[in-house]
Amino acid sequence: MENFLSIDWGELFGLSVPLSEILIRGSAMYWFLFLIFRFVVRREVGAVGIADMLVLVIVADAAQNAMAGEYTSISDGMVLVATLIGWNVFLDWLGYYVPAFRKLAEPGPLHLIQNGVILKRNLRREFITEDELWSKLREQGVDSLPQVKSAFMENDGQISVIKREK
Repeated sequence: MENFLSIDWGELFGLSVPLSEILIRGSAMYWFLFLIFRFVVRREVGAVGIADMLVLVIVADAAQNAMAGEYTSISDGMVLVATLIGWNVFLDWLGYYVPAFRKLAEPGPLHLIQNGVILKRNLRREFITEDELWSKLREQGVDSLPQVKSAFMENDGQISVIKREK
């Protein structure tokens, strides 16, 4: 009980770094990582949205730093996490209400096959091998290119296939 009372509560919950510095650092890292996820690692994201994945990664790190003592106060970590979540909510809101922003923030579908012809330039652009593409085609019951009207890499990194009607 004595140790509990000897805790410096002001140091534990007071800000050890200026609030503006935490907001600027959090915002800068959010935007840097958002741009990297948006323009570099498109196909690695999977079914989770870019901004959602980004928040999971950096919030986990920010929270870990606050818990492990990288900051000297819990409040520093709380402010940083709130900043990151705030940006994520704002971008979701902006994407919902501003279609032009949604087009910038989320890549559109990328054509991979058109009328049974593989668009190799687009495969190269995303570093998708023909073997990987064939694996996805087989998963959807396709065993020959003439069966495929179109195939796209969607903005979540998944490949969708539109088969020709028989």
